This record gives sequence, C-alpha cells and structure tokens, in this order.
Amino acid sequence: MADFTGRAVLVTGATGGIGAATVRRLIGQGAMVYAGGRNPDGLAELAAETGARPLPFDLTSEDEIRTAVTNLDLWGVVNCGGFGGEIATPQDTDIEVFDKVIAINARGSLLVIKHVAPGMIERGGGSIVNVSSQASLVALPGHVSYGSSKAAVDNITRVSALELGKHNIRVNSVNPTVVMTEMSADFWGRPDVGPAFLAQMPLGRWATEDEIAAPIVFLLSDDAAMITGTSLPIDGGYTCR
Repeated sequence: MADFTGRAVLVTGATGGIGAATVRRLIGQGAMVYAGGRNPDGLAELAAETGARPLPFDLTSEDEIRTAVTNLDLWGVVNCGGFGGEIATPQDTDIEVFDKVIAINARGSLLVIKHVAPGMIERGGGSIVNVSSQASLVALPGHVSYGSSKAAVDNITRVSALELGKHNIRVNSVNPTVVMTEMSADFWGRPDVGPAFLAQMPLGRWATEDEIAAPIVFLLSDDAAMITGTSLPIDGGYTCR
C-alpha cells in the first residue's frame, strides 16, 4: 500500500461516489486531502467523517478555482468533478447542456491543472489523475456530450503529461465503466439498456466506487512513478472488444 504521509492532495467532485471513495482511500493511506466541490454541506459531512479539509468552489469559475487552489501546498490532484448532462442523439442535443458538460468536465479539469501546476512546479513535482470515462474510448448511444467532454479530458491529460513531465509532474487519466449510482440508474438501470451493455462486457457486472478509487490512488502514487500520459480503462474489459 502506497504511503502518502506528508503529501497534500486535492480531490474535486469529492462528494460524489468515486470522489468520496478516493478521499477515504487517500486519508487511509496518510494523505492530507482537500475535498473540493460545490456542495458545502456535503463537503462538511465528508470532512467530519474522514478528516479531509473542505474546499468549496465552482468548476465553471476560473476566479473561484484560482482563489481556492493557488496557495495550497499540493503534491497531488484528482480531477473527479463532473456532470453527466443528458442522454441524446447528436440531432436532439440541447446545445446549452452540451456547453455545460464541456465547461465542467473538460474546461474545469484544465483550469484546475492550469492553476495548480505553477505551485507543483515550484515544489519540484507531483502527480495528477483525471477521471475520464469509457465513453471517451468507444461510442455509446446518447453520449455525444458526455463522451466528447471526456475525450477532451484524455487529450488534456496527454498534452499536460507532455508539457509537465520536464517538471517531474505525471499526468494520467482513468476511464471507468458505469458505477450504478442513483444518477446512472436512470439510464443504465433500464431493462432495455443495462442487460445488453453487460452482455458485451467480459466481466459482466457494474463497477463499484472502490474499484475506481484504487487505480486512481495507484496512478497518483510513487508505485506508478514511470507512468504518465496514459488513459487507463477500468471497464471490465468493455473497450477491448
């Protein structure tokens, strides 16, 4: 198990299922965690449970991101904040929803990297993990907005790894399959959607939050010291078809 003692890590989207699981795992491995998100009450609850430090800010606001992260003594970042948007075909997409998905998932991740990178460079390095999706690797029906935003996240990962490697900063992304949360159940829980999807997955089951958090923490850690610029599918084999 990796030891994060003495290292500060920011996790955005910390009140979500994957974000909260990542916070708990990092705290359990000695990290000092800043829990970022838009829900102050949820952050306070998570802080009371785990000892993380709540850090409220809005991923759509560069000013709020800059103010929140600029003076933090960060070694690591997990960009987990995200928005699912809508299930729609390209011809039926609400472009305002598309813009919001891009603003939170792609633009928000880039802005966090933009404003944490100078401090990480000054301190001699660190590690960043972006939470992408299997929807960036294969076409999924109805996912034109979400998949596009996560494809952008993967490119942000690769370019950031290229640019920041000389500063000893590694940047990777993980590409999870569906975690059956209350939000995802609206679509993936449908009898005409879920069974057909799982039938194409070699492992044939939904992922848990902890099964996503564990690889995130691995990529963040020194155990992955020679890994940067990768997009790691955590998808039960779905994208190997």
